[in-house]
Amino acid sequence: MKLLSRDQVGSLSKFKSERFLTTSFYLDTDKSRMTKKEIALSLKNLLSSSKSQLEQMEVNKEKKESLIHDLDKINQFCSQHLASYSFPGLAIFSCSGQNFWELFSLPSPPRSRIIFDQNSYVRPLSAILDEFHRIFALTLDRREAKWYDIFMGEISPLENLVSDVPSKVREGGFEGYESKRIERHIDTHLHDHFKKTAQMTFELFKKNHFDWLFLGCHDKYRQDFEPLLHPYLKSRLKARIKAMPGDSPAVILKESLEIEKKLKKEEEEEIVHNLVSELEKGGLAVSGLKKTLQSLNTGEVQTLVITRNFSEPGRICPQCRSLFVDELRCPTCQRKTEKLVDVIDEAVEAAMEKNCGVKHITPPSKLNRYGKIGAFLRYKTR
Repeated sequence: MKLLSRDQVGSLSKFKSERFLTTSFYLDTDKSRMTKKEIALSLKNLLSSSKSQLEQMEVNKEKKESLIHDLDKINQFCSQHLASYSFPGLAIFSCSGQNFWELFSLPSPPRSRIIFDQNSYVRPLSAILDEFHRIFALTLDRREAKWYDIFMGEISPLENLVSDVPSKVREGGFEGYESKRIERHIDTHLHDHFKKTAQMTFELFKKNHFDWLFLGCHDKYRQDFEPLLHPYLKSRLKARIKAMPGDSPAVILKESLEIEKKLKKEEEEEIVHNLVSELEKGGLAVSGLKKTLQSLNTGEVQTLVITRNFSEPGRICPQCRSLFVDELRCPTCQRKTEKLVDVIDEAVEAAMEKNCGVKHITPPSKLNRYGKIGAFLRYKTR
């Protein structure tokens, strides 16, 4: 299935087997950058290194056999489907001992890797989702309006509206009175067209819950149309595009994706700037791995901010699920903590379970100076 929402990631992260480990498989399948032969070679090397790793793992026979079956099933699937696979990335999560298998087609290429762990390694999915916003593109002229849903590099037409607005004409009359009457008549029809467009835009927003609104219309109509938008829509109006109702979806998509990339970069810079400002004034923010995990454990975190592909080993309490950098015993439960391959991935999962926001920052950024990780807080207990 296609990766489309955080609900999919949340559902995946809930799966955990008490008896077996889960295999998380990510493969860069971007054929715009690599040939089919290069992708096949990457897969072969990845499976080979994982089998070698598996041989060295100190786990019981039952767990090891389940992981071996995972790799065999992944290899079989790729052998059958990879040549015709059209997405830039592939993710598979398997636990053969529990008959668990989930596959996601990814809209952008991940870092190729295989991870054996108690839970599914979902952080790359979260990072990919964070790259995209659901965009609502509206193209408008004096007679026609068209709406499009743009998400993860794809565009889908939603609705269109055609109104009977008379063309501009000039007629004579006693001292131009007739001409002015016709202009008022046309202006009334035009206002009604804009009002219907604004109302339909709000109705579509309530159904689709988009993040950003992009508007394409002539400058001479903007001052009349934009005040008619609902306040919710005005706050989401992020860009004006050049596209008009007569332009093809491909033209609208290309322009929108270019703007999305620019806005995303600006958004990341603003997040880091605000985090650093809070840190410097001693406000509701923390940085560095140890302090961020402490705040996550105590429920203080509102939004977790992490550098993409930042990875660190750590430890977890098997009872209360608190996360640590190097604590051998949980201060709360007094239970011996367990090793984690990547404590950052567990932190992302914990944040999602606690309904915290998660923001991934593309390096290099100022966040690197603050330990590559931080968080905005709801409150401080220390």
